[in-house]
Amino acid sequence: MRVISGSKKGKILKSVPGNQTRPTTDKVKEAIFNMIGPYFTTGIGLDLFAGSGGLGIEGLSRGLEKVIFVDRDMNAFQTIKANISECGFEQQSELYRNDSERALKAIIKRDIKLDVIFLDPPYKKQKLVSLLQVINDSKLLTESGYVVCECSSDIQLPSVVGDLVKTKEAVYGMIGISIYSIGK
Repeated sequence: MRVISGSKKGKILKSVPGNQTRPTTDKVKEAIFNMIGPYFTTGIGLDLFAGSGGLGIEGLSRGLEKVIFVDRDMNAFQTIKANISECGFEQQSELYRNDSERALKAIIKRDIKLDVIFLDPPYKKQKLVSLLQVINDSKLLTESGYVVCECSSDIQLPSVVGDLVKTKEAVYGMIGISIYSIGK
């Protein structure tokens, strides 16, 4: 696993020990950023089921000014911390060991608007639709922002969740990607 492009291109990232976490492959990561960027001039991101932090770190490397990383697993938390440090992104990162619902509530309380939200929950505990509903109801996304959902390719996410509209989708083997933005 590595940073594909941007200021930290080629930097090797550690994976989370064990088999509880499934890192996003370089091919899928490249495809995601080609759909939403591929580069940014500013913006705040949220990597909600961060795992190794690969998606959020890629976002920082490609120009996001700040990323909030959240994972409840201690091994993942330690891996994200090490990867952020290895890339020199400590000043641009916030890292929390928490579950997704509590993390979203904390972000809502802080009244933060997000430009990119990465949702890559464990496939067996699928809760993307309810998370999209919270993001929509709380108006967490900026007008020009994106929610990137990664799930098993056999899961069909809805076309619309409140004001969030699925604008792009793609399948890479067993992985499905859906991109949502605010419908205009």
